[in-house]
Amino acid sequence: MFRRKHAPDVNSNDAEQREAKINELKAKLGPLSARAEKYCSKACLKRYLEARNWNVAKSRKMLEESLKWRAAYRPEDIRWPDVSAEGETGKMYRASFRDREGRTVVVMRPTKQNTSSHEGQIRFLVHTLENAILHLPETQEKMVWLIDFTGWTMAHASPIKTSRETANILQNHYPERLAIGFLFNPPKVFEAFFKVIKVFLDPKTIEKVNFVYQKDEESMKVMYKYIDPEILPVEFGGNNNVAYNHEEYSESMMKDDIKTANFWADDAKTDHANSAINGTLVPEVTPQPSLLAAKAS
Repeated sequence: MFRRKHAPDVNSNDAEQREAKINELKAKLGPLSARAEKYCSKACLKRYLEARNWNVAKSRKMLEESLKWRAAYRPEDIRWPDVSAEGETGKMYRASFRDREGRTVVVMRPTKQNTSSHEGQIRFLVHTLENAILHLPETQEKMVWLIDFTGWTMAHASPIKTSRETANILQNHYPERLAIGFLFNPPKVFEAFFKVIKVFLDPKTIEKVNFVYQKDEESMKVMYKYIDPEILPVEFGGNNNVAYNHEEYSESMMKDDIKTANFWADDAKTDHANSAINGTLVPEVTPQPSLLAAKAS
């Protein structure tokens, strides 16, 4: 339950050491499929190293597990029509507004849960994460979570299986993607539930979580520090009258699906055309780096 924090294996202020670690991790990965090669951008390698305190061996193990998961789960191939039913109530979506640093904001509203499908909910989560990353600006790697617990009761609590899988995916396959998280208007009963799910959370993640109450001016100031109240929806204590519209959101997601499909299309063809070596497909041609590649990884 309690995880000991280890000192990093590299001086965080030493750019030369960090660069060497990134290059070492890249070399130790060996041959990769075209999609894996594109995923493992420099920014991606850095995130996995940071998640494991710059220990190359641990970072390699973590990244290889993610590559296996991505090869099997194929998150980049999930399309909006596959998960749109999960989003009909607006229980989770990429917000139309951003934080003060231009980062993507993902809104989650557990009281709007509309299905009981474990697999459906997980696929919806992954599609939302991939889409949120796609919309990160060039200078940003992390997103903001705004989780609305207004009216939440234990009846809205996700099954432990789903909570555990959600934590596993977020921490192990999307490391260092969370800038800050806001738990908005959580009731007292949620505190007990949070103590249970904290067991599955990394200490770094817990440190980024903030409890915010609309009637508590001081706690709201914490959120306003990151999100301008002028663009924040009224329902979250802001001044913006915008509300989730499923039809409009669906149109946006369909357009984004096209962008995602076009981005990964050539790599998918290359992967299928090549033979397997040690269980990993090797690309015939090394993909050219691009800004979108950095965002997608």
